[in-house]
Amino acid sequence: MKQLPYILAAAGAVLMVGLLSYYGLDNITAAVGRIGWTEFGVIVGWQFLLFIILGLAWYAITPGGGARHAGVLVWARMVRDASGNCLPFSQLGGFVFGSRAATLMGMSWVTATATTVVDVTAEFLAQIAFAGIGLGILLARAPDSALAIPVEIGLGLAVIGCVAFVLLQNGASNVFAKLGRVIASGRLEDAKDRVAVLQAELGLIYGHTGRLALGFSVHLVGWLAAGAAGWIAYRALGVSIDFDDVLAIEALLSALAAAAFLVPVNAGVQEAGYAGLGAIFGVPPELSIGVSLVRRARDIAVGVPILLLWQALEVRRLRAAAAKQAGE
Repeated sequence: MKQLPYILAAAGAVLMVGLLSYYGLDNITAAVGRIGWTEFGVIVGWQFLLFIILGLAWYAITPGGGARHAGVLVWARMVRDASGNCLPFSQLGGFVFGSRAATLMGMSWVTATATTVVDVTAEFLAQIAFAGIGLGILLARAPDSALAIPVEIGLGLAVIGCVAFVLLQNGASNVFAKLGRVIASGRLEDAKDRVAVLQAELGLIYGHTGRLALGFSVHLVGWLAAGAAGWIAYRALGVSIDFDDVLAIEALLSALAAAAFLVPVNAGVQEAGYAGLGAIFGVPPELSIGVSLVRRARDIAVGVPILLLWQALEVRRLRAAAAKQAGE
């Protein structure tokens, strides 16, 4: 199981290379070369706007959070996404790193952990709604598409899975306690107490229905803004495509990426999704793959500095702890 992410990443890389070769590397690089620094700067700037929206969605479900927590969670969201987009881990690793970044900035571990769980759930619910919007556009534009039925089935299963996950978090304290004891394996004496505290915090969060609704709504705005980011990228490549068509591409691609969440950085999955979905709406595959490569370039340009800054903060904390211990 430990090797699974690496196996999936290798398979995704092979798929990516195969797509680049099949559709012509020269054609794809020529498409990407149409983007100037100004256009790329807009794409990068839009990503920082997305970070703010997503961080505020996380903040919306955080109980008792002051204004300082808003900035902390925007930063933690930046670390979460940078980890998921740049490091060879699944998206689950990004969740852990984002929570860690929040605790490093002074948030308690229980609040950071519990709000991460609930925020991911709210985002997933909003993603289902976003995918539903994409499906509606797909049915209007291409009612005979072979993708319609699989997407409908996938959305139904996602709804069932998300409801079960929420119920598990909100009411299955015994399950959490048992899981905590298994994870601890005798190495953490207060594991049961920690799990109990975490369960209590989850119950507190789920008791604020208004906050949960607000978090879901802000996340849906974030998904729509992500669709706008795709439209900006397509237009930067010179593709004349309607906004709602790109919205459908991005929405269905997000559903595909969610299904392949174990694949690190969605290697190959993202390129194949862009190529196939773009073709449904009349975009040549090489241009859609070009959009995917621009998206990856954006993720690297934004994510690497964020990760370096995060590690610098970690090093500073360790040095401060060592100096304090030496002083004692």
